[in-house]
Amino acid sequence: MSTSKSKLDAGLVRELAAILREADLGEVEVEHEGLRIRVSKATSMAPVAPTVVHAPAAAAPAPVAAAAAAPVAAPAATPAAAAPANAITSPMVGTVYMSPEPGAKVFVNVGDKVKKGDTLMLIEAMKTFNPVIAEAGGTVKEILVDDAQPVEFGEPLIVVE
Repeated sequence: MSTSKSKLDAGLVRELAAILREADLGEVEVEHEGLRIRVSKATSMAPVAPTVVHAPAAAAPAPVAAAAAAPVAAPAATPAAAAPANAITSPMVGTVYMSPEPGAKVFVNVGDKVKKGDTLMLIEAMKTFNPVIAEAGGTVKEILVDDAQPVEFGEPLIVVE
């Protein structure tokens, strides 16, 4: 990646983060000249985690000014019919980790009882590890992802009933 393109990417991420804060949005995404940038913040008090993803070269470029003026809704990663109604979904794009560090015991297994607020797994985005928290107490019925698997925003991760 050239230095001028890196400056453009960094500047665009800063601009999007400012829009995110000013408009009190949870996520902003823009696609421009084969570059897709999504900036989102976790639902907790975690810092904003920018994510830069290069889109395929065949993608039609979108004007940056127009995208910055109007927030872009996040596309659904998985059809609603495929996801169980009570599945906990990914709050961001990143990589799932089932344990706090390599070789450590996993946070949860199928059949485990969890309480509201328990950490179920981590999602790493931009070298920041974000916990996926149980929204309610219950039993882990199904784990829909594997350790070190990349995930998209809104992708079903785990079912707790």
